[in-house]
Amino acid sequence: MNTLVFDIETVPDIELGRKLYNLGDLDDSAVAKIMFFKQKQSRGTDFLPLPQHRVVAISAVLRTADELHIFSLGDVESTESELVSRFFDGIEKYSPELVSWNGGGFDLPVLHYRAMRHSLTAASYWDVGEHNREARFNNYLGRFHWRHIDLMDVISGYQVGGRSSLEQVALLLGFPGKLGMSGSKVWDYFQAGKLSEIRHYCETDVLNTYLVYLRFQLMRGLLDTVQHERELKKLQNKLEEEAVPHFDEFLQAWRSE
Repeated sequence: MNTLVFDIETVPDIELGRKLYNLGDLDDSAVAKIMFFKQKQSRGTDFLPLPQHRVVAISAVLRTADELHIFSLGDVESTESELVSRFFDGIEKYSPELVSWNGGGFDLPVLHYRAMRHSLTAASYWDVGEHNREARFNNYLGRFHWRHIDLMDVISGYQVGGRSSLEQVALLLGFPGKLGMSGSKVWDYFQAGKLSEIRHYCETDVLNTYLVYLRFQLMRGLLDTVQHERELKKLQNKLEEEAVPHFDEFLQAWRSE
């Protein structure tokens, strides 16, 4: 089966914020500050409700039977509609096992809202038996199904108290973790026009997730030690072949552990 490990990065949906709070002609920065303030005031955290997130990057590691690809969807000029459409088109094309870190709690619900926002269709993703009878028993939407593996959810035993950040688990397992960037900085980077840097950060997050996934597959017995080492070497070779600075930095940090 093809495997697609994915991650998204988001910024406040300024258009929605203007409508929600009747903010008229305020500039984007001011609207975002009010959105964060309102959320902090009502919930004690400035992490916005999921419908208020707009997708600006989707990155993935795609492992097929023969190939390994590391990429971000679209380019820096792509619209949100194009990014989200490409994600669901990829599911249609490859029928992959989806893998994420907190994808069930964040990434996928955000993608659901944004797909509806742009009137997109994702028939294969939403199929729970209407088109393919087997999807009744194993689909992308069932929490305890395996077409989507939310590593955070599964490894914690589906217990809130057992959950951890990707950063902490990556470092625990000897992987690079964050490389000077974090999700809390995405809005600032976006305002500064640093979308390429956001995409690079998203790609390193998805690399950490893929490495955790490989270790998880080893623990499950679906990879033996030789196969696991082969997959790690394949990833290292791919990062070397790409010869781009953020992959080189990731590889150097990985090898230094």
